[in-house]
Amino acid sequence: YDTSMMTSLWTAYPLNSSHMGSLSRPSSWYYSPSIPQSYQADLTSGTYSGSTYRRGHMCPNGSRNGNPTMQKQTFYVTNQVPQIQNNFNSGIWSNLENAVQSLAQSEEIYVVTGVAFNKEGESRTVNYVSPADNSSQKCPIPNYFYKLVLRVKYSGSTVTDARAIGFWMEHKAYTGDSYVNYTVSVDQIEQWTGFDFFVNLPDLIESSAESATLSWSDFTAW
Repeated sequence: YDTSMMTSLWTAYPLNSSHMGSLSRPSSWYYSPSIPQSYQADLTSGTYSGSTYRRGHMCPNGSRNGNPTMQKQTFYVTNQVPQIQNNFNSGIWSNLENAVQSLAQSEEIYVVTGVAFNKEGESRTVNYVSPADNSSQKCPIPNYFYKLVLRVKYSGSTVTDARAIGFWMEHKAYTGDSYVNYTVSVDQIEQWTGFDFFVNLPDLIESSAESATLSWSDFTAW
């Protein structure tokens, strides 16, 4: 969490069928008790000004609506960023989230959701939007969203193999397009962001999993 930008740069979590259910969606958002309120956006009682951006979950409600405590944590304002609602949050990004949740119904997977304002070495303009209830706060709008998904095979408690897939999308409205067209390797996302993901895997398995550029169909068929 970047306190100066009031932004979670990435959120990582395991996902399996026990995390998902049919609990009603909470009607409120909350401040995270782990971070001083002064470093959090004023979004507990309303979303962003205007009609373009909404509070876009990093870890989705649908990935934690099987447990009320976990579900409430997805409604901390530290678990959201300004996200284009029409044809992104409600479209291609939601479809990707649903596909990941469907995969997790039959096995435990590991998910990272992140945002970027620039690729490494790139210098893009960063625009800002204010909470509807606090025009003095300026929240940066991500230029990119990405998601990583990891599948692991075990022998007992020992990891024997793994596969990983990445999705990288420019933050814009998409019409008639599918998330399957935006797959990249985890290595590529690490290069663009400067982060090192899935560090607890054995080195050789991590290297193999992160270097592969897989299609979604090949990844799910593994």
